[in-house]
Amino acid sequence: MSVGLGAPLQLMVLGLLGAAIFVSVTLPELPDVRSLRDVQFREPLRVFSADGSFMGEFGVQRRRPVSIVDIPPVVIQAFLATEDSRFYEHNGIDAVGMARALVSYVATGQKAQGGSTISMQVTRNFFLSPEKTFQRKLTEVLLTMHVEQTLSKDEILELYLNQIFFGHRAYGISAAAALYYGKGLDELSVAEAAMLAGIPKAPSTNNPVTNPQRALERRNYILGRMFELGFIDAAERDLSRSTPDMASLHRRERELDAGYAAEMVRAEIVRFYGEDAIRAGYRVTTTIDSRLQTEAQDALRKSLRLYDRRHGYRGPEATVDLADMTQQDMDDYLRDVTPAPELEPGLVTKVSQSSMEVYMGAGEHVTLRGSTFSWARRYRNSARWRGERRKSSDAIAVGDLVRLKRLEKGDWTLSQIPAVAGALVSLDPHDGAVRALVGGYSFSTSKFNRAVDMRRQPGSSFKPFVYASALNEGWTPASLLRDEAVKLTTNERWNPKNADHKELGPIRMRKALALSRNLASINLLQSVGMEDAQSYISRFGFDLQAMPLGLSMALGTGELSPVKLAEGYAVFANGGYHVVPYFIERIEDGDGNVLFEANPARSCADCWYKSGEEGATSAGTQPGVRAEQVIDPRTAYQITSLLREVVEHGTGRRALKLKRPDIVGKTGTTNDVRDSWFSGYQANFVTIAWMGFDDFGKLGRGEEGGRAALGMWVDFMEDALKDQPIAELEPPEGLIEVRVDPTRGVETKSKSGIVELIQAEYRDNILGPEPIRVAAPSASKKRKGGGSRGSRTVQRSAPRVMDDLF
Repeated sequence: MSVGLGAPLQLMVLGLLGAAIFVSVTLPELPDVRSLRDVQFREPLRVFSADGSFMGEFGVQRRRPVSIVDIPPVVIQAFLATEDSRFYEHNGIDAVGMARALVSYVATGQKAQGGSTISMQVTRNFFLSPEKTFQRKLTEVLLTMHVEQTLSKDEILELYLNQIFFGHRAYGISAAAALYYGKGLDELSVAEAAMLAGIPKAPSTNNPVTNPQRALERRNYILGRMFELGFIDAAERDLSRSTPDMASLHRRERELDAGYAAEMVRAEIVRFYGEDAIRAGYRVTTTIDSRLQTEAQDALRKSLRLYDRRHGYRGPEATVDLADMTQQDMDDYLRDVTPAPELEPGLVTKVSQSSMEVYMGAGEHVTLRGSTFSWARRYRNSARWRGERRKSSDAIAVGDLVRLKRLEKGDWTLSQIPAVAGALVSLDPHDGAVRALVGGYSFSTSKFNRAVDMRRQPGSSFKPFVYASALNEGWTPASLLRDEAVKLTTNERWNPKNADHKELGPIRMRKALALSRNLASINLLQSVGMEDAQSYISRFGFDLQAMPLGLSMALGTGELSPVKLAEGYAVFANGGYHVVPYFIERIEDGDGNVLFEANPARSCADCWYKSGEEGATSAGTQPGVRAEQVIDPRTAYQITSLLREVVEHGTGRRALKLKRPDIVGKTGTTNDVRDSWFSGYQANFVTIAWMGFDDFGKLGRGEEGGRAALGMWVDFMEDALKDQPIAELEPPEGLIEVRVDPTRGVETKSKSGIVELIQAEYRDNILGPEPIRVAAPSASKKRKGGGSRGSRTVQRSAPRVMDDLF
């Protein structure tokens, strides 16, 4: 007998000894379960506009942590019924439950009941790997007992309900209720609570969206368990079982199309807080105005499509053989086509000279009249029409993958994804807040943010900064500039010309900027001096490293982004203050605590533009740090006046369509029309529009800044300024009125003279530090009509030394 008992006893002793050794070795190495009190559940980064529109979220997991006190009893009961009915009775290891699960498995051959408690699942999810080994199971048991000794039952249950996975990227019961039913926890019915409780066991197979029948069976089983445990009565069980399930995905749709701005937020959060911040539940409020952002996006897309249409049809995106394709095949094909906003893909199924039929998917066929695709007959490259005119039926063929755009009246027209790129940014000149930012036709088709990351030559849009430096050195709007061949003082091989290849001779500064005369601008920069001009221009926030060292700087050959150019123009728009563009207004953590709130430096709010009875424009009235005033307000006023001339009589006349006297701006076009710019402002908006090809291809003749970019700018500003009063700008102190001769720039008493506002200290030298003098036309010339610009006799001034004597 003793022999028979010896072996088992020895094994038992060895087992207990081994267990003791395992516990003594493992226990000191176990993680500190007290850290569970400080668990930070992973939530996505959410981005919103200034007025609360949802712009997007970043981070894989959808989660909404919730306190146990905010979880209704019926929800808790549903999970206890299916996962751990003795949760509040055991100490983490439920021997009764494990035995019941074993008996059920032996009887049915199926694992209908689990042996793991909720406490064990919490331990496993937070501390252990998914591997199934004897050692890991023992570690799990030890840790579970430790967790039970450290945390209360409610704390453990709260961790569990906030951590478990429900499929479709939803973690936690609150996120699951919102995802599947679009409800808060307190709105769930008994049937819905039971349905959600059945998902975590197998999120893919028990999912009510993916596998509704199996999920329904699981729900009804849980309802039965809830009845057995006394959580619900028979009537509730039967009613809930007979209730059809209405689960569907209720993902929060993006309310505002602002992918480029949202991505800027993501990158900035990562830069400051690290990669883990993307899953820390931060809520970021931007400076973006949802109405302005939508209008900016619409204006850019419209302009790019119009340019594309002006240059003809490039051909289909792809061509497929429809002969062996069923409708389902075509549906599958169209479903995989890259989406593009406002441009729906379709397959051409029939073509004639007068019409074409396009299959749009899901059984929808669209018939287009010939007038809606007649523009496809030709294609023009950057410089000229290419090829002979062709029939529409020759340009389009059966099997072509095309894009259609729905018109306002509901009809469709042939379109295409623009090959040309664009950018538009609009900011508040009072503090630099970015109100709208678009970096391309669509963030889904191109992630490159041209509004911020692009560096392109601004062309003549840069000239106002050169002219401002001259005003600072003693030139006035009446000063004459030399619109003639530049005399280079170096061996530089450069032969700049005006766009029209003509020279106008002496020309007033106002007229030179309005007509964007290149030679006049270069000669002016040469007179001011490169070092003085560069030093002054740096006040606008421009990096001198990006500026060329030569006279070509006058033509905008440096490289800038649209946002940086807007930063410079804001100095003119707000009366001389340098404000820095910003786009994040506030950052909150998952609990609503404010981590960051912007306090930007602001311009003077009550000493510049006025708007009717309201006085100063209201956009900059908020308190804050005063921005540095970097230029004389008189210079800002004079540049604004010169830029108004650009709109009224110069290269920006298309802006007159807005019929507003308070808008100003400057066109910009680079060599061979590779970049088209319009940079302008009003009291509350500095807006920069750009169009060009990413590969620096030519836009083509007639696509200068006064057309391609200005069209985009006008479309945006027309909507942005709707219902806004006209802003008035009063001259600052220190400017005096002087009537000047429009040809000679000198003071005159003639009624034909032009009134200019001149710096008071330059009253006696309005032609500037290097005056150019033009002789008045003779009386005989006047009688013969010689006063016209084309026939006027021009006499250059005497040398400067002689001029100074008089």
